[in-house]
Amino acid sequence: MKSQNLITNPWDTRGSVVPPAVPEEGQKNGPSPAEIRRRAFEIHIERGGIHGCDLNDWLEAERELQQQYKNEVHEHR
Repeated sequence: MKSQNLITNPWDTRGSVVPPAVPEEGQKNGPSPAEIRRRAFEIHIERGGIHGCDLNDWLEAERELQQQYKNEVHEHR
């Protein structure tokens, strides 16, 4: 039996299983993995496309988008 490999590279989505987000009544509960991936790539390009910082780019993108989401939620209240 072949064991499954865990994906440690956020850019490599082959074979990954991402359950669909189930927001309550049309509400979004945070940035999607696709949004984070897109912003992480933008950060990568902004840094000059230097390789080896993919995890830092992913974490920075996640922080930025989560803060942006929190700000949007507070504005709508």
